[in-house]
Amino acid sequence: MSRARRSAETVDRGRKGTEAVTPGVGGGDDGARCFKKSRRVLCQGVTARYALMETLKHRFPLTVLCRVFRVSRSGFYAWRRRPPSIRSGQEGRLQAEIRAAHERTRQTYGPERLQRDLAAQGVRVGVHRIKRIRRQLGLRCRQKRRFRVTTDSRHALPIAANVLGQGFRVQRPNQAWVSNITDVATDEGWLYLAGIKDLHSGRIVGYAMADHRRQSLVIQALEQALRTRRPQPGLICHSDRGSQYCALDYQQRLHQRGLQSSMSRRGNCYDNAPIESFWGTLKTELVHPRRFETRQQAIQQLTDYIELFYNRQRIQARLGYLSPAAFEQRFYQRQLKKT
Repeated sequence: MSRARRSAETVDRGRKGTEAVTPGVGGGDDGARCFKKSRRVLCQGVTARYALMETLKHRFPLTVLCRVFRVSRSGFYAWRRRPPSIRSGQEGRLQAEIRAAHERTRQTYGPERLQRDLAAQGVRVGVHRIKRIRRQLGLRCRQKRRFRVTTDSRHALPIAANVLGQGFRVQRPNQAWVSNITDVATDEGWLYLAGIKDLHSGRIVGYAMADHRRQSLVIQALEQALRTRRPQPGLICHSDRGSQYCALDYQQRLHQRGLQSSMSRRGNCYDNAPIESFWGTLKTELVHPRRFETRQQAIQQLTDYIELFYNRQRIQARLGYLSPAAFEQRFYQRQLKKT
């Protein structure tokens, strides 16, 4: 008889024996589920078996548990008397640190970015250990929902050429911006958010919110970006084919500052992927987990998210695990050293 077959029969005998000895405790189905889990533990070290036995000893006889997990009673009692190791003592502290970092980063960081955040707080821990502790604590990142198209391109206004052409990698700030509009649900009705993103650092350089999505909304976002960034002529301002961006007033403002208008191909959201990606991140991390009672409440929380968290705190792998603001600061510091 093979070793694997003998192990399976041992587990089955332990399960049957347990159901016979402990009628009404946990029930036959619960006992079967517990011992089904034990098969995975048999592949782990003896310490893992002892730990699971400790959780089950109030439901099943210790004799049966020892037989199922193939350990001795004396070994189990010796393990219980053993003082906690240094590593196990660190485990509780790390669990608290990882849970705090998970909340501090708005439940948005995976293991790699959590490691960077913890290191910034003076906590050194490996990625694999973070993964294991996250599983133990049941910590998961918020999941993105399906993309929804909101662009109205059914109009007869002039369309600019696709100058950007998915050239999302740029060498300096204020070389290319991408812009779009999204909507946020509140109990008072829809709130519309127009945003402009710098392709170099991913920083949101301009935004505006209102209860409508007329062209004045995107003009307000553009004016804010122009006022705070003061770009040189030649900057590419990319958008989709929405009527707000094709409007004469918006195009005139671009022309007056010497900026190039660029528009996506019809029905191709990938031409404007960076700003669409930001909308997905914003909805996943802020909008979907919350309910906004008023538009003003939504405006305040969206402003805090963009200004305080996304631009200044939220690190990104593509930026070398820096925030957009820190990435730009490093760029300008390097430019000063060259001069």
